[in-house]
Amino acid sequence: MAPPLAGLLETCLYVDDMERSRDFYGRVLGLSPLFAEDRISVFRMPDGTVLILFARGSTREAVTTPGGTIPPHDGSGPIHFALAIPDGSLDTWREHLSACGVSIESEVTWSKGRGHSLYFRDPDGHAAELATRELWART
Repeated sequence: MAPPLAGLLETCLYVDDMERSRDFYGRVLGLSPLFAEDRISVFRMPDGTVLILFARGSTREAVTTPGGTIPPHDGSGPIHFALAIPDGSLDTWREHLSACGVSIESEVTWSKGRGHSLYFRDPDGHAAELATRELWART
C-alpha cells in the first residue's frame, strides 16, 4: 500500500515566449510572479499550490543545486489545465475574459448540473479551464 499523498503541489507549463506568457497570466488571471527570470516564472495560487512557466527547451539539461540535482524535463504541444473559480463567478469571468480580448472556446455544464467550466487558450495554445469546484464533488 502506498503512503498517503498530501495533494498536488505544482503544475508546469512550457511556453515559447516567457515575457508574453508572464504578461498574459498577470493580466488575464491576476497572478503576480513569486519568482521570475528568463527561463522560469513561478506564480502562487490562492490554495498554496504553484503554477510554473518554463521556457520551452530550457530544462532539457539536469540542474545541480546545493541540495541535489533536478532531472531534465520538457514538454511540447498544447496541454490542458484547470483552475478553480468560486461559485457564482462565471458571469464575472466571462466579462473579464472578454475585456482582456480572450475568446471563450467552450462552455460546459457538467452532467447532473455538477459544475460549470469555461475554456480558453493561452498564448501557447494551452487549453485553460476555469471550473467551479462542484465539478469534482463526491457522490
